[in-house]
Amino acid sequence: MSNQPTGAAVEAQLQAQLARLGELRSAIAQAIVGQDEVVEQLLIGLLAGGHCLLEGVPGLGKTLLVRSLGQALELQFRRVQFTPDLMPSDILGTELLEEDHGTGHRHFRFQPGPIFTNLLLADELNRTPPKTQAALLEAMQERTVSYAGVTHSLPAPFFVLATQNPLEQAGTYPLPEAQLDRFLLHIRVGYPSEREEHDILLQTTGSHSAQVPRVMGGEDVLALQARVREVHLGEDLLLWVTRLVRASRPDERSIAEVRQWVKWGAGPRAGQSLVLAAKARALLHGRFAATREDIVALAGPVMRHRLLLSFAAEAENKSADDVIVALLHGVPYTAD
Repeated sequence: MSNQPTGAAVEAQLQAQLARLGELRSAIAQAIVGQDEVVEQLLIGLLAGGHCLLEGVPGLGKTLLVRSLGQALELQFRRVQFTPDLMPSDILGTELLEEDHGTGHRHFRFQPGPIFTNLLLADELNRTPPKTQAALLEAMQERTVSYAGVTHSLPAPFFVLATQNPLEQAGTYPLPEAQLDRFLLHIRVGYPSEREEHDILLQTTGSHSAQVPRVMGGEDVLALQARVREVHLGEDLLLWVTRLVRASRPDERSIAEVRQWVKWGAGPRAGQSLVLAAKARALLHGRFAATREDIVALAGPVMRHRLLLSFAAEAENKSADDVIVALLHGVPYTAD
């Protein structure tokens, strides 16, 4: 007899996974008021197996949001506060010289740093110089850390959820382009609505603090990530994503906004990220097929940190989001 699961069993497993996702959103909502779009994008990054960069002014709950996700997941969670004097070894780890008291023999032992965890909160990432920021590059791409010629594997799953303050603020350093490209999503965190701000004051100034229940473990996360890759994305959508990414690179065939406002366009990793994020969004919404709506909803978070704008864009006060809106309207859904 075949050991392959039946269609009914597969459907039951899928429904159970979707129910766990609903429980995860509800758990985070125990501590986070509003910010529904931000929470959704964070979960999309989790499902797609990518890292997320959250940007907003201080005091908007970025750190609380990431900490709440860590509490809801039965995963090892560590936080690193990035400061100007932080060194790469403070993140990756270092070698310690130890002596065997019986033989007198000395040897080096690698002491893992806080990056050896499932969920790493890199708080205020852009307050540390680029040398220390770059220490995360290998870990974010390869899920490994190389030290003294030895490669150490990081636990699975592994996520970097970083927060950064706007570059206009004092004491911030711009993230290198190679660092930015490692993030699946660049999530903007804005001010809450008046009603949400009222509820935040009510919830945070009383005698009872919100408790975030644990609802999901590492095996569940890995299973959901595998499920995301099974979500269907049609050839027409795949071709559109390809055209969108290629159209972001300025040349004589580009739309006027790209030629005028973009110095460097998005690379192939942007297309990979957009496809995976769209599939993750579809699954989060209970669908097993991605749609054009998923692509449109995630084009901004996926591409805004992968475009280098020109001086003309800065002079005209244009942002990467303005370019992406122009791309979504200017690149045809179907090929001519």
